[in-house]
Amino acid sequence: GSARGARGTLVEVIESGPERELGAEAVAKFGPHLPFLLKILAAGAPLSLQVHPNLQQAQEGYAEEERRGVPVDAPHRNYRDANHKPELICALTEFDGLCGFRAPSEAADLLAALDVDSLKPYVDLLHARPEEAALREVLTAILTAAPEEMAHTVAEAAAACTRLGGDHAPYAGIAHHYPGDPGVLAAMLLNHVRLQPGEALFLGAGIPHAYLSGLGVEIMANSDNVLRCGLTPKHVDVPELLRIVRFEAGDPGVLRPEAAPDGEEVYETPIDEFRLSRYVLPEGTTAHDLSLRTPQILLCTAGSVRAGDQKLTAGQSVFVPAGEKTEVSGAGTVFRATVVV
Repeated sequence: GSARGARGTLVEVIESGPERELGAEAVAKFGPHLPFLLKILAAGAPLSLQVHPNLQQAQEGYAEEERRGVPVDAPHRNYRDANHKPELICALTEFDGLCGFRAPSEAADLLAALDVDSLKPYVDLLHARPEEAALREVLTAILTAAPEEMAHTVAEAAAACTRLGGDHAPYAGIAHHYPGDPGVLAAMLLNHVRLQPGEALFLGAGIPHAYLSGLGVEIMANSDNVLRCGLTPKHVDVPELLRIVRFEAGDPGVLRPEAAPDGEEVYETPIDEFRLSRYVLPEGTTAHDLSLRTPQILLCTAGSVRAGDQKLTAGQSVFVPAGEKTEVSGAGTVFRATVVV
C-alpha cells in the first residue's frame, strides 16, 4: 500500500512523480526510481550459489554485452543492467546460509574427512600458499571438471556427508536438492552461517553466497546482476565468475542491530542505496514519529501496528513518500527501509 492511498503499482506511482514520491535529494543521487528492492525471502530449499559484481564491473559488463548485441533476456546474459547489487539478509526465523570463503585449511579438513579419492588433489591444493591462489585454483578445478566425473565425485561426497553428519550435514541436504552439481563441492569452500532471529548478513560485491533455509527480510540495490557458481540449472559463466569473485577467506561478519535514537535499531552497512532498521514496539508504546525527507517502506513482521492511517499486520507493508509525516504505534515489529542521502 501507499501512505497516501495512491493507486497502481509502486513503480507506476513513482513514475507519475519521482521528485514528489522520492524527494529531490534521492532523485539527484540515484535517479528517478527507488534504488532498493525489499522482499520477504522464504528459503524452503537451498537457493543458487551466486556472486554480484561491483559497480564498475557491472557498468563495463553491461556495456560489453550491449556492444556484442546479447539480448537482455538471453539465458546466457550476465549483466541485465549497469548497477551493482549489494544486499542484506535479516533473519526472522533461524536462517542457514553460506557466505564468503572459509579458511582454506578448514575447507581442506572438511573435504579430507570425506575420504573420497578424487577430492584428494583439492585437499592438497587447499594447503598450498598463498591462500587466495589456493581458493582460486580449487574453485576453478571444481567448475571446469568433466561433468560425468564431477557428478560421480559429488555423489560419493554426498554419501560421505550423510554418513558423517555434524558439520557435513548441510552439504548432504544441498546434494539432495542438486544431485551431481559441482556447486555442492563449491559450497564446502564457504562459511556455513546460522543466523538467529534479528541477526543479519551484509553481502558486498564479489562475495560468494547462498541461502539454504529460513525466513528473512532481504533488501538489495535495484539490480538483476547475478553470476551463478552452481546449485542451479541456469547458465554458469566460469571465466566471468572467476573475474569478479573475491578470493578472500575470513569471518562472514554477522550483523546485529545497533541502537539509535527513539527506539530505532539500525543494521549498519557501507552503502547508500539502502538503509534497513527495525522497531520492536511493546504493548502500550507511545507513537514514534518516523517522518523522513527520504522515501521509505515500512514492513510489519509481527503483531499489529498502525503506520499513518494504515493498519499493518505481519507481512503487510506501506510505502511512505519522502517528506510525508507518518507515525507508527501499536504492538509489533516494524522494519524500515530507506536510503542515505
